[in-house]
Amino acid sequence: MLKPAQNFHPNTRQVGSPGRYTKRVTQAVHGCVGAAQGTLSPLYLLQMFLLILCLFVAGPALAHGSNWFDEQAAASSSGSPSIRIDLSEQKAYFYKGGQLVGESLISSGKKGFRTSPGNFRVLAKRPNHRSSIYGSFVDRSTGRVVKADVDTRKHRRPPGTYYRGAKMNHYIRFNGGIGLHASGHVPRYPASHGCVRMPPHMARVFFRYSRVGMPVKVTY
Repeated sequence: MLKPAQNFHPNTRQVGSPGRYTKRVTQAVHGCVGAAQGTLSPLYLLQMFLLILCLFVAGPALAHGSNWFDEQAAASSSGSPSIRIDLSEQKAYFYKGGQLVGESLISSGKKGFRTSPGNFRVLAKRPNHRSSIYGSFVDRSTGRVVKADVDTRKHRRPPGTYYRGAKMNHYIRFNGGIGLHASGHVPRYPASHGCVRMPPHMARVFFRYSRVGMPVKVTY
């Protein structure tokens, strides 16, 4: 969890709430002060000092958790961007010239639709994209969803309806029709039809700094 701290810049936009970090530092300080007023050993005091030091060093990781992005580092680095997707961890990592500048929780393909591991490159970027396969049948006159969770390869469109593809905003395509994209449902387990779901705010910043042709490595 020290990786984010290595890339932390106090003036950059970071994702997360610092409340837990502040609380832990405060608790550690109070503990150290209390120990100094007592008759505890110098070894214990040293341990408390090291704890406080670790909390300050790892502060960004504690504050921002698994969703964070250092935009200052991403913008200032001259290195080439790349993305690594870890299916076991259900996380995506954004690198700039080998330096980790962002990390996001993801939800990859569920059983029967597993996201394939391998080495790929970004094929296309689309800020506002809809799926051509998965979506809903919508009544033309009322706008009401007649049938959800549609697979156009299996389901026939009822009369008086039209097909509306599922939203896949900030779509970064890297393997056929598979790509990273924003989603309002990103559980901590594989749940998609093969694509890599991301929280909308993280998909937006990954999209902003990605480039067509950049490497995308998918591993277990």
